[in-house]
Amino acid sequence: MKKLLITLALWALLATRADSVSAQVLVAESSASLKANEQVTDKRVATLENFLEKYDSPLAPYSEVFIATADKYNLDWRLIPAITGVESTFGKRIPYNSFNAYGWANGEYRFTSWEESIEIVGEALRTKYEDKGAVSINQIARRYAPPSSTWAGKVKFFMRKIEAYPLEFDLEV
Repeated sequence: MKKLLITLALWALLATRADSVSAQVLVAESSASLKANEQVTDKRVATLENFLEKYDSPLAPYSEVFIATADKYNLDWRLIPAITGVESTFGKRIPYNSFNAYGWANGEYRFTSWEESIEIVGEALRTKYEDKGAVSINQIARRYAPPSSTWAGKVKFFMRKIEAYPLEFDLEV
């Protein structure tokens, strides 16, 4: 009987503590939701920006646009910037004021801004390439740059370089 009373007392104590624990969980969830509203920096943006800055690319300030567009169209975030590396040395060698870093229409197409060019190329890669069966870089290359036997390899090269580019950080707090 004594063991039964001790067991019941322990259960009652645990039940009481469970209520206080759940109250703490609610407080934690409440503060966690406040943190969710804070701006969180996407590591990919910093990685891409650092990479493009290494090449002194005029596209570096548009790294966030590249990432957002890739996410919007469910593309690999490195694909569009890698294409600019192959086609225009990351936007440094383009027809004057064309914003065409992609070799779009053999370099003849003129976009009105870097943002517009990233959006149009991203949407086209999704709707005219991937949605129509070109789901690998090699398959995209057959349509994007048909006479080139090296285009796909160069795009893959830059995609690997972008991913491997280390972020600079400071260990001091």
